[in-house]
Amino acid sequence: MKINLVAHVAGVATLALAALPFAALATGAHAAPVQASVQVADLNLFSDAGEAEFNQRVNAAARDFCRADRALGQNDACRIGVRKELAEKVAQVKQSQLAARAQTLATR
Repeated sequence: MKINLVAHVAGVATLALAALPFAALATGAHAAPVQASVQVADLNLFSDAGEAEFNQRVNAAARDFCRADRALGQNDACRIGVRKELAEKVAQVKQSQLAARAQTLATR
């Protein structure tokens, strides 16, 4: 039961971040929503190492997503928007993980 709960939370976390739609963040350069994903199922988001790896993945996703914005100001604004969106999503994932941990401890 414990393993299934952890696997379920990890799966939900990955899906939550994989389904991030990004519309035109800084400009109207993007005609349709684009999706970017950052996998978190393999990370412990409550550890320093997990946070560092997550931040590296976010930076890479922001760089890849905003690559088309050639003007420096637009590119920076795009990256800030991507980072903000991913920070909001990972906060939701952490809340889910905390709830799952509390439930696991309560059933022991």
